[in-house]
Amino acid sequence: MMAVTTEHQARDMVTVTRASLLSLRAALLRSSDPQAAVTLQEAGYAGGSALYEAFRRWLAERTETGIEELDLSAFQRLASEYFAESGWGTLQVGTVADAVATLDSEDWSEADPAAGAQHPSCHLTTGMFADLFGRLAGAPVAVLEVECRSAGHARCRFLIGSPEVMDAVYEAMGNGVDYETAVKGTG
Repeated sequence: MMAVTTEHQARDMVTVTRASLLSLRAALLRSSDPQAAVTLQEAGYAGGSALYEAFRRWLAERTETGIEELDLSAFQRLASEYFAESGWGTLQVGTVADAVATLDSEDWSEADPAAGAQHPSCHLTTGMFADLFGRLAGAPVAVLEVECRSAGHARCRFLIGSPEVMDAVYEAMGNGVDYETAVKGTG
């Protein structure tokens, strides 16, 4: 019998069905564990290095430009292609007040529009993006999901910035300030 090596195996990745991911996420969030969201974030963060390497190799197959040399337009297009091909969904890259980066997706796979969540809840993704984009930036970053299809929004929106800026945004939001105003207040 011949062994089959898939692209995912070669990249230290596995394929998990969306239904399995959503079921696992829902079970953790329903549990009485107050650390369920943190557990999901830690799991996402743990996979960031493999995701970075898989993305880097995927890019090398499609372009002669290194990951560090991509301009914003090329990065946006290629990152969206990569995440869509990987089954996560499409991404649009932008900024809020030139202070934080944004990643928007109207079809992000971790989100479950039927969940009726009270708050954004793509916790695995926030951890995964924190590690991935920290590696891309060459410095630690923090990620905060501020809109989520699981909570009834039209899209998932992730803010990415320095830990100091994102802490200030999170604190301001905790005091009732909307995230765009909070981001503008950090500049």
